[in-house]
Amino acid sequence: MKIGYIKIGIIGLFLLSISDFSAAEIIPVNFSKVSINDNFWTPKMNTVATATLNACITYTEEKTGRIRNFEKAAANSGKHEGIFFDDSDVYKALEAIAYSLKNHPDAAIEKKADEWIDKIAAAQQPDGYINTFFTLTGLENRWTDMDKHEDYCAGHLVEAGIAYYNTTGKRKLMDVGIRMVKHIDSNFRQTGRHWISGHEEIELALVKLFHATSERQYLDLAAWYIEQRGHGFYKGAKRDPKYDQNDIPFEDQKKVEGHAVRAMYLYTGVSDVSAAKNETRYLPALLSIWDNLVGKNMYITGGIGSSGENEGFTKDYDLPNENAYCETCASVGMVLWNQRMNLMTGESKYIDILERSLYNGALSGLSLSGDKFFYGNPLTSYENYSRSEWFGCACCPSNIARLVASIGNYIYATSPDGIYVNLFISSNTVIPDGKNSILITQQGNYPWDGNTSIKISPEVKIRKKLFVRIPGWAVNKPVPGDAYTFLKPGIVPISAKLNGQSINFSMIKGYMVIDREWKKGDEITFQLPMPVERVISNDNIQANRGLVALQRGPLVYCVENADNKGKAMHMIYPDQTDFSASFNSSILGGVVTISSKVPVVDISGEGLTISTSLNEITAIPYYAWANRGEGEMRVWVPRKVTDIRILSK
Repeated sequence: MKIGYIKIGIIGLFLLSISDFSAAEIIPVNFSKVSINDNFWTPKMNTVATATLNACITYTEEKTGRIRNFEKAAANSGKHEGIFFDDSDVYKALEAIAYSLKNHPDAAIEKKADEWIDKIAAAQQPDGYINTFFTLTGLENRWTDMDKHEDYCAGHLVEAGIAYYNTTGKRKLMDVGIRMVKHIDSNFRQTGRHWISGHEEIELALVKLFHATSERQYLDLAAWYIEQRGHGFYKGAKRDPKYDQNDIPFEDQKKVEGHAVRAMYLYTGVSDVSAAKNETRYLPALLSIWDNLVGKNMYITGGIGSSGENEGFTKDYDLPNENAYCETCASVGMVLWNQRMNLMTGESKYIDILERSLYNGALSGLSLSGDKFFYGNPLTSYENYSRSEWFGCACCPSNIARLVASIGNYIYATSPDGIYVNLFISSNTVIPDGKNSILITQQGNYPWDGNTSIKISPEVKIRKKLFVRIPGWAVNKPVPGDAYTFLKPGIVPISAKLNGQSINFSMIKGYMVIDREWKKGDEITFQLPMPVERVISNDNIQANRGLVALQRGPLVYCVENADNKGKAMHMIYPDQTDFSASFNSSILGGVVTISSKVPVVDISGEGLTISTSLNEITAIPYYAWANRGEGEMRVWVPRKVTDIRILSK
């Protein structure tokens, strides 16, 4: 696909001739084709495959009525239990199971999934409709309220069915989803009846279904859903149409607005439709929205959605730390959308943001034990925030489970002339190339160090371009734009070797590109620099004025009481501070910690005596905080004392 744009001053993003800026069609390598054996991700995937999935199964089947709802709907008898969109949690859990079975086969869990699928199929109505809430509360009320998540649930059903088919070859669940989609299409698009989704998700699912089946009907329905938005078509709750991005047609939207998860799913769906139809109609809006999000509405962790009131966005640069909402699902959405933007444009900066959200904002939502979760992910905590076993609105546990289990979807991609390595995760995949194939094997110890080896082994010699992402943080650019910068950036040139010999390469759109004829066993090695970097914010982000954060590689760091004698809120990072990093196998499952001696402010006595002494401090990766009980935590630390805040207990 070929698309183009240029950024001109502060005016915005403008579409140019399609030929001015192009990327060949880029297709991700499916998780089912990737085997992962990684020091960082494999243990987390194993934890998801056991503890997290067991938690999802227990709460879905035993401790809540989600599976009972399907049983009742099949019998057409009984009272609905829970929230009207709880069906979606069952589908997301099944999707997570599907991904997990690829790298962690488990006959018992697969049997459980098959049992659930049988119950889901039995609950489907003869006309294809499936939604336990309306089946049990009155089918005469279906499709009367756009905010009742009927098509949101349908989208997650479709995604689960495709994932389960990709792993197991069983298509029963996918067929249930297809019948529901055909029901929607025949009742709305084909009859000219207006409808929008009050919670976007079905758009991206429909494009997945189009790619899985090659049936154009599904792509046309996805495009129709997008075209319906912004024209006043709404039945349901009276609210600001910006909440679900429905105030103006999508092509006229310029900035992020409303509910963060809804927004990410919509932007992902729009990107998918644009790519599948080879259209640039929505590209200026997508680029402008992304620019606004990353430049003015994103936390250093990649978290988004600062307000709990609307679970979303407020105004530019409104990024408070203590009350940061940063829903786990929103960071999952950031991963989805930024992958699609990369596939459309070939620009590595989108994977930079994907990586930031993945390793920080999203992964924080899952405990190291795998059975406790965050709904929101603040950047400051005053001993009053802890992980939960489950939630009444339980979208986040199954969502983070399916993301971690599907990490294989984001590592590699291909185009007609090249192979893309986007994430540095030890793994291998076989990429078809005509009648032959190419084995790609990647090894390293990321994110703890930047040494990476990539072996390319084609069956026969073949000329291909290898595109290896060089993260922005490795070349002194923590994020695109000026929201965050390194306090004292240092230039460390990156070199690469081919079979042990130095090799020249070009840089294109953030990728190291090596164009050559490859033979079996060729190996590229390189090292990404990982010094401890101090990050400061654009001064427009008022909450971070005078503060600094630590980052090493893709990981954002924080300090919490467990490592710092209860002084997490008392320390200062003067600009001249030197930090060191070392691997510590004794805490948090083994992590690289950052340490230094920094001033710590002590306040004592009725007269508020203030003294400062140097103390050894330890910072840990942000994703690992709150795994040792409640306690103070902060990401952003003062660079000097400007005022003292006294908190009453």
